[in-house]
Amino acid sequence: MCENPPPPCLESGEKGADKRISPGAHRVHISLAELGLPFEEEIIDLSTPRTPEYLKVNPRGLVPSIEYNGEILTESAIISNFLADAHPSHLLPASNAPGGALLRAKIAFFVDTFISKANSNFYKAQFAKTDGEVEGFVKEYVDAIVKEVEPLLVNATPFFNGSDKLTQAEVLTGSFIVRLFTLPNHGILPAHILTDISAKAPNFYKWGQAVSKHPSVTGIYNEEEIVASAKERLAKLRAA
Repeated sequence: MCENPPPPCLESGEKGADKRISPGAHRVHISLAELGLPFEEEIIDLSTPRTPEYLKVNPRGLVPSIEYNGEILTESAIISNFLADAHPSHLLPASNAPGGALLRAKIAFFVDTFISKANSNFYKAQFAKTDGEVEGFVKEYVDAIVKEVEPLLVNATPFFNGSDKLTQAEVLTGSFIVRLFTLPNHGILPAHILTDISAKAPNFYKWGQAVSKHPSVTGIYNEEEIVASAKERLAKLRAA
């Protein structure tokens, strides 16, 4: 375990103790970077059985978990939202600030729409067993972006709701967006997914470009490791 109180202790990781490829843990890293919070990190090797010590931290055995002033929090969205509430900033207005409750509701709706309507098809497309299935899931993803997400970004300049800084909307989606804008370069997804989005959902495309290049989003993003992990997983699925 790490020291407390501060700095917070983040427990994250994936296969291989030197790899940080979990998009959930990535979310929390974006939060910490944007808030400028110092922290200590322990990376959990998820390719091995969880130790009794870690199961005491998170009985589900998942990452990330964070220890904050002696309290343990789990689940990436819960942790990220807690950090934004505990450290008021540009990410998320206070609910009692003028317009704060409304903007928080808009951000929550945007994130829920992206995750519930589109994002599952993104992962299904990555790990489909046949090329035909890949194309089907890509179409469903693009269609959901066009119908559900594109209208919510009409005033993104470049970030959500006209902000020139990241908001909680980008914190909670950025780890998925950077994958969307990089994995097609390595054959993990068809290259036309981005050209289709650019043509059919220009608001989303411009927003996604800005998000995927932001230093807080790219900070721990190890493209080489994530591509290698995705290819290994896909090879096993298709060989099964």
